[in-house]
Amino acid sequence: MPTRPAPTERQKRLGAELRKMRLAAGRTTEYAAGLLGLDRTKVSNMESGIRATSPERIRMLASNYDCADEGYVDALVAMADVRKRGWWEQFRGSLPQGLLDVAELEWFASRLRSYQTVHIPGLLQLGEYARAIFAAALPPLPKSEVELRVVQRMRRQQVLDNDQPVEYVAYVHEWALRMQFGGRRAAREQLLHVCEASERENVEVRVLPVEAGAFPGAGHAVLYAEGAVPQLDTVHLDSAHGGEFTHSEAQLAKYRAHMDWWHAHTLSPKDSRDLIQTIVRQL
Repeated sequence: MPTRPAPTERQKRLGAELRKMRLAAGRTTEYAAGLLGLDRTKVSNMESGIRATSPERIRMLASNYDCADEGYVDALVAMADVRKRGWWEQFRGSLPQGLLDVAELEWFASRLRSYQTVHIPGLLQLGEYARAIFAAALPPLPKSEVELRVVQRMRRQQVLDNDQPVEYVAYVHEWALRMQFGGRRAAREQLLHVCEASERENVEVRVLPVEAGAFPGAGHAVLYAEGAVPQLDTVHLDSAHGGEFTHSEAQLAKYRAHMDWWHAHTLSPKDSRDLIQTIVRQL
């Protein structure tokens, strides 16, 4: 019997929301099972993302759980629509699932905000710059995987310039601009690319100068992806051992506050471009 593929982060999130909705209504898994004509195990699998569910079943559950938030229910129904396979699926089995989950998260987001303290944001990286980052991993990655990761990262950037480009705000610490991944020439080309990207209507780059001193989230790379409704926002935390996804109300509130702090303390888009150009001239 073939092994069932592990659920994606999006599938796990849908299941978690169905479980949260059931608990808020004070209903048991037995109640949900009887409603859907399933056994308890299948309901538990559905709520953990292992088992897919249909839009019709989601609406049935929402109705019987007395959930009157139509926007929220519609967003959950959209998450259950698996008729179209995303471009990232071609990398399944070749790259860690976390990288695919980030691509999926970005693709379905209504708005993206991130802050970076060491790297240029992935959505704004050039191939040579990204290659230098992946090549520095320990233990070393095979060259074939480095190249595959670069290709996948470049594909992720289509969310910024497809038919319905996502709005993206990138907060970047000045030191990330001064890190020379790939050497001086690669760093210079990368910064010029960031300046060019920041001129897009849907992209805003704001720099936190070193003079700002201490800042929240130091040492972390954070992506805040807004969902179709605020309840479906997701935070992705990047680290050397892989990514972590979080969406508890307390954590979302914490990282929204972080993003708001960065927005209040970073330079304006114009002043940020001026600082980037200054660093380019120094290179």
